[in-house]
Amino acid sequence: MSTVPTSEGRTAIGVVRESAQGERRVALVPKVVDRLCSRGVDVIVQPGAGAGALIPDTSFEHAGAKLADPWRADIVVKVAPPTAEEIGWLRRGAVLIGFLAPLTEPDTVRALRDAGIRGFAMESIPRISRAQGMDALSSQSSVAGYRAGLLAAERLTRFLPMLTTAAGTVPPAKVLVLGAGVAGLQALATVRRLGAQTTGYDVRPEVAEQVRSVGAKWLDLGIEAVGEGGYARELTEDERIEQQRRLSDAVMGFDAVITTALVPGQTAPTLVTAEAVAGMRAGSVVVDLAAEAGGNCELTVPGETVVRENVTIAAPLNLPSTMPEHASELYARNISALLDELLDEQGTLVIDFEDEVVAATCVTGEVA
Repeated sequence: MSTVPTSEGRTAIGVVRESAQGERRVALVPKVVDRLCSRGVDVIVQPGAGAGALIPDTSFEHAGAKLADPWRADIVVKVAPPTAEEIGWLRRGAVLIGFLAPLTEPDTVRALRDAGIRGFAMESIPRISRAQGMDALSSQSSVAGYRAGLLAAERLTRFLPMLTTAAGTVPPAKVLVLGAGVAGLQALATVRRLGAQTTGYDVRPEVAEQVRSVGAKWLDLGIEAVGEGGYARELTEDERIEQQRRLSDAVMGFDAVITTALVPGQTAPTLVTAEAVAGMRAGSVVVDLAAEAGGNCELTVPGETVVRENVTIAAPLNLPSTMPEHASELYARNISALLDELLDEQGTLVIDFEDEVVAATCVTGEVA
């Protein structure tokens, strides 16, 4: 166990303003800042850090934070991975907490290591009971799934619920969600609340009960691909071909398809082929939440909404940032829970690399 020395005996936590294009979230919110300050730490907030989430600087000040340059703090918290310039602003020996993309952006991790920064990646939080409160992937996926359901309803040319009118009855839309993780389950729950008939699919058969628990039917294609840590593994080539064939037949019977399938560190698997899109009814919708990893739909254009064969294919990027208020609140709670593992009762930064959560989350190791 190593204790990190801090200036004037108090640990300083810096909250930075995000620089990534379109990123509106902030790593800490005033409620969490107030809690941290009560523990005897200094919180330094970069002016304008909360502007994207509609949190004024005065709210941070009322919570006990100081408005100043946060980049030289003992612990710096942020959302998106840092740029090379931002890494240069950190002092050697500092701790950086945020989404660091260790599997897909190795250059960032290497730069942090070379700069002598202890990097804690929020996407590396282990999926164990004790770490549930720190699971930022789940909290942000819940936001994304909710927004995906609304996006499907918005883009669809038909009603989601069954409507009975003087002119007759309109049948409910049928929605298929591919991938029954947090995002998929939230998408299923959202479109069901809007009145759609819902069906879920995943290569992990053990999640069938979770799909049914949100009122959806389970689509069983007879293909299983359970991986480590509760994630799906990459399919073999034969499995992939058979899955695509069976899915293509199924997809054509739905009005909207929401895809959420990801394999950590891998290109997103193709689940919805161009042939399947061509077989969908005109006016149908595909919402691809895996766009940042290449997309689950063969016709996806990441970050854009296109129309192919009279079917709308929406591939939004960073959906949680479109709901910055609640996304920031959830993420701040995740950060706070991790900080509880790194701060002792006096608010001193103490890093125990023998702790399972700390060891798994730290991607750049101890500083020499």
